[in-house]
Amino acid sequence: MVAAFGTVSNSAIENIPRQDVVEQLALRPLTVAPDADQTFLREDRVQRGDTVMELLQRLGIDDPAAVGFLKGSATTQSLFRQLSPGKNLSARTGPQGELHTLVFPLNGGKDQALVVERQGDRFVASEQTLPLETQVVMKTAEIRYSLFGASDAAGIPDSVATQLADIFGGDIDFHRDLRKGDRFAVIYESVNHLGRAVRSGRILAAEFVNNGKTYRAAWFADASDGENTGGYYTAEGKNIRKAFLRSPLEFSRITSGFTSARFHPVLQKWRAHRGVDYGAPVGTRVKATGNGVVEFVGVQGGYGKVVILRHQGRYTTLYGHLSGFASGLRKGSRVSQGDVIAFVGATGLASGPHLHYEFRVGDMHQNPLAIALPSAPPLMPQQLAQFQAQTGIHLARLDLIRGFNLAQSN
Repeated sequence: MVAAFGTVSNSAIENIPRQDVVEQLALRPLTVAPDADQTFLREDRVQRGDTVMELLQRLGIDDPAAVGFLKGSATTQSLFRQLSPGKNLSARTGPQGELHTLVFPLNGGKDQALVVERQGDRFVASEQTLPLETQVVMKTAEIRYSLFGASDAAGIPDSVATQLADIFGGDIDFHRDLRKGDRFAVIYESVNHLGRAVRSGRILAAEFVNNGKTYRAAWFADASDGENTGGYYTAEGKNIRKAFLRSPLEFSRITSGFTSARFHPVLQKWRAHRGVDYGAPVGTRVKATGNGVVEFVGVQGGYGKVVILRHQGRYTTLYGHLSGFASGLRKGSRVSQGDVIAFVGATGLASGPHLHYEFRVGDMHQNPLAIALPSAPPLMPQQLAQFQAQTGIHLARLDLIRGFNLAQSN
């Protein structure tokens, strides 16, 4: 098609004759047949209430033989039991909807997927490791009601929020110190399959502003020690981790504090309460607040099922009224800070499910919410150059997204 336009100054266009012409154009029939080798890749997300058949239809699968295999194969029965909302399925099909490959991520198996493949005139199902890629994600959020509420609103996974509480748990008591208007920024790894997040990885750097005070941390692993032996440090190389966590539970509420006089709900009399009680459901995970050795595990009087840990120096911690212990935990076992050692219960002299936690220095009870906790060792001078090279880019990203957040709020 060719078009030409011209203009003439001061010309009268009203007098130009006009005529509408409508013509029928002959359409040539489509002569290109679908390529039998052509395939289509589709992806869909499981919605609440979905059935396998509904998912197959949305994925464009129109293949009775494949449907029969999925329903009849024992291997693929896990497909029917693991339709978790939000999970992503992908399928490669032919031009007529015939199934070539179906990939279904499995629950529990780390980075594992059930893969159904066409091989000639039959299908084969197997568990395979997903091809994954890691992406760095930057997010900011502001506290309105709770840490998890803020992270949900910002699209930050719960596992990242939990890591955040672990990182800053020595400085911030996430049970009682959070304030409306507190804000945080995180740089973390997202492990993806076909561009979709499969799971969250490690926090690389984070900043938390609590009641006007700013806390920062970046992950560092000395190359000579291995990737999994690192920790979180300030920009100056100080270890942000305290020798002890403030709380042995990730999130709960304090039901009874450290006091010299408390009316005991079971004994019905006044007595000193030399620990802190955390209300939580039965089965909630209890973590070791510091590195140590199990000194006692078993039943002990009013404590019920109890674990006592001895830590470096003169420190011991006690965890009482438990429902059970971590598998393999016994006297003499070594535990690391954050390891799950037991589960909340209501054994012994307990009026309901809760954890009783005690912190002792030289066998003298101390208030774990008020005592100044000792810090873990800082980086050695010879490690600082490597630390700055490894963490500089992530700390700079924190500056970048913090500035963006402030600009957005102004």
